[in-house]
Amino acid sequence: MKVFWTNTAIGNLESIHAYIAQDSPRYACRMIDRITARSQQFAAFPKSGQVVPEYQHPDIREVLVGSYRVIYLVESTSVKVLAVVHGAQLLSSEPPTE
Repeated sequence: MKVFWTNTAIGNLESIHAYIAQDSPRYACRMIDRITARSQQFAAFPKSGQVVPEYQHPDIREVLVGSYRVIYLVESTSVKVLAVVHGAQLLSSEPPTE
């Protein structure tokens, strides 16, 4: 399956990188690489992530990468990454879309 990153998810990655880079630009790049590399898992096995408990929708799933939750939507022919959020961050009541 193809993996698409929404503008929201890309913005999340940019924010994560900027925050971590304040202390360590090298580690910031490594973390972003770890997060984006994980998308290969759900490209091959879209249902491998767990259902996001806050949304209880069978097609909205997440995988954990370090302290971050990568939230994605399984569609019929693709996977759409909706957001990347810190595990301590509260999610909105509605899933992100774009």
